[in-house]
Amino acid sequence: MTKTQNDNKNVPKAAAGARILPKQDPLRILNVIPKMEIGPVRVERHRLLAPYTVVKKKESSSFELIYHYGETVFDPQEYESLNLASMIAAQVALNYGLFCKEIVFHGLFDRIDQQFIKDMMQNTAREIFVKKFLEPNPFLRGEAAELPPIKRDSYLQAEIFFTDKQKPLLASPKKGSKGIGWDADSSRHLILSSGGKDSLLSFGLLRELGREVHPVFINESGRHWYTALNAFRHFSTTFPQATKVWTNADRLFAWMLRHFPFIREDFASVRSDEYPIRLWTVAVFLFGALPIARNRSIGRIVIGDEFDTTSKNTFQGITHYDGLYDQSRYFDNALTRYYIKKKWNMTQFSIIRPLSELLIEKILIERYPELQRHQVSCHATHIEDGRVHPCGNCEKCRRIVGMLTAINADPSNCGYSPSQIENCLKDLAAKGAHQESAGAQHLLFLLSQKGLIPQPAKKLKAREHSEILKVRFDPEKSPVDAIPTELRQPLLQIFLQHSEGAAQHLGRVWIDYDPFNDPALSNPYPFESPVQRSRAEGIQDNKTDIPHLPYLLGELTWPEAQVRLKEVDVALLPVGSLEQHGPHLPLDTDAFDAFHLAKEVASACSDPKPIVLPLIPYGVSYHHADFSGTLTISPKTLSQLVYEVGMSAAQNGITKLVIINGHGGNIPALQFAAQMINRDAHIFTCVETGETSEKDLLALTETSNDVHAGEIETSTTLAVRPHMVRHDKKKKFIPRFSSRYLNFSSKRSVDWYARIAKISPTGVLGDPTKASREKGEKMWALMIKHVVEFVEDLKNMSLDEILHKHY
Repeated sequence: MTKTQNDNKNVPKAAAGARILPKQDPLRILNVIPKMEIGPVRVERHRLLAPYTVVKKKESSSFELIYHYGETVFDPQEYESLNLASMIAAQVALNYGLFCKEIVFHGLFDRIDQQFIKDMMQNTAREIFVKKFLEPNPFLRGEAAELPPIKRDSYLQAEIFFTDKQKPLLASPKKGSKGIGWDADSSRHLILSSGGKDSLLSFGLLRELGREVHPVFINESGRHWYTALNAFRHFSTTFPQATKVWTNADRLFAWMLRHFPFIREDFASVRSDEYPIRLWTVAVFLFGALPIARNRSIGRIVIGDEFDTTSKNTFQGITHYDGLYDQSRYFDNALTRYYIKKKWNMTQFSIIRPLSELLIEKILIERYPELQRHQVSCHATHIEDGRVHPCGNCEKCRRIVGMLTAINADPSNCGYSPSQIENCLKDLAAKGAHQESAGAQHLLFLLSQKGLIPQPAKKLKAREHSEILKVRFDPEKSPVDAIPTELRQPLLQIFLQHSEGAAQHLGRVWIDYDPFNDPALSNPYPFESPVQRSRAEGIQDNKTDIPHLPYLLGELTWPEAQVRLKEVDVALLPVGSLEQHGPHLPLDTDAFDAFHLAKEVASACSDPKPIVLPLIPYGVSYHHADFSGTLTISPKTLSQLVYEVGMSAAQNGITKLVIINGHGGNIPALQFAAQMINRDAHIFTCVETGETSEKDLLALTETSNDVHAGEIETSTTLAVRPHMVRHDKKKKFIPRFSSRYLNFSSKRSVDWYARIAKISPTGVLGDPTKASREKGEKMWALMIKHVVEFVEDLKNMSLDEILHKHY
């Protein structure tokens, strides 16, 4: 039952720093809720429920806040689960310190939690007073719209109470408990995801760098979820680590607005790109994602925030963060310090801080177009033909359309119609865009220079700011060492491929800057310990408990190998080549793909996993030797090498050897080697060159005669290392044959051999322009699936069973 004001005899004294302002204070007209109570939270394995109760004149009304998860994240009997759930439930309330006389939190809050709530509520009260009451706000009515700028030490009008006495933290974890503190792994990254460009780019970048990425979407219960729906549908069917958290927090915010007499009753129909009151929003979603981070032992929270325009401003003597605190580095660092104090061992940051909105859009469209097509930034969307479409009328729409048009991209790729594009560009010239002034001016400049918009309105400035398309480093907003060390150089290398250089802020000007020559680039990241850095960088040493991959033979010691070879008798031997793959793919494509497939198959197999032997990177490639960089060995050399490796593997106890072949030219030599191993070692040996998946792969391709460096190989490369694809060099070359019996794709063709340069001047036999990352991901999934099923069959069969000798 919810307590009334008369039930507070046992309530502790108010948190330090809270103030009750005198009756003559003009702010009293905002102090309209006598008491608000939050909790106590009820925890189930997959969800939490917490009542919000507003008490007025002995009458009360309640709303139940809910967070629901698709996996088990809580233990209802565990202190740590109840503590985390209490903090999640508290976040919405941090917006109302300006409007309540009392706020009572019922739940498990330690001293760290209480101080965090008090500090953030004080800060948010000040931000809301300045940004929602001293600046124009279309949702206000009456005296509240005419408040004078009152300077106070604190704008927190509520007394804050925590009714549950602090329980002593457990000295050691309970049986079955995750314990105090989290065993977080800094190689795992949680991205707070939406349909916006920032989180899409953050995901694409980290995935390209080979990091383990967990996209977590927050379903806001109302129409706001539409902005994330296209992206979530794509992620949920493509990336198994993607998940969503459902919450009705958005409905709670709307419910709270009905308790404020100074908010227009028709607030739901007011068209605005701003919320009526709230400014503590990101944390409502962020804390909701933390149970996923805890359950999956994730050590890094990645927020998709661009170049930090937050500034410590003053409004007639009142300091504030311009309403952008929860999108700033100040917020990231404050949350990181909170996690560390809680012994959660997590850090929080944005990897795209040095980028403007325009540069983010440019990199996303040029590098990850398959992600950009799912971008939705509009909050007035609609569903058409089963897909979410933007409204095409709001400020966000005109900004997105303007940026895409300015970088020569097609806004229709993410749902804009031709008429919407035309109207957005007209509106942009008339009304401008709500973004940093330099960015808005440069956007108008680019569009004006290209003649894509009418003459901008007089109040707007179309002015060149070359720094907007540069990677910007500011000592306060985006220092070069603001993210973990091992991410800095690879991210910079990607950024500089799409930008117009890098710039550093000195005084009031931007000057050209080479971040690679700045000693700060190698500064340690202050929030992570050496052990956490080692985990993130994949370093193995005796001081960490990082497990190596027990299926890679080359990483085992001999005693470890002795144990593994008694557990499993199946081995995978990847064999590739070093040869030309057209002007757009790397020489080691076949070698990389063979080893990648072997590792992914072993990882996906049940325990005991098959052993992966070290890669043989050279193959029979004489037919590519007219192209520079091709290194070839003879069929005799390859077959002899594979034969001797196979015989030695058999001596170590391997009875089933699967040769994972990445290059068609190796097939005759490998088949000969497999026959000789079978003859002399009496073990099962086979060659897998895609036979288990060929039919499925062909169904995904559009190109006939896709033989080499075409649609398939370019797609599979885009899926696992897109930075290695030279997009500007992709050109199709589909050969024609004088006889159907010579056509490589014909079911009636004979095997024949020729030097590739005689057939194709570029070395390409296919159409790489038809390739896509999405196709490649499906291709890898199919190949891995079929080879895993084959290996699982082998694991469960003896040699006699393979030979159909049943007992």
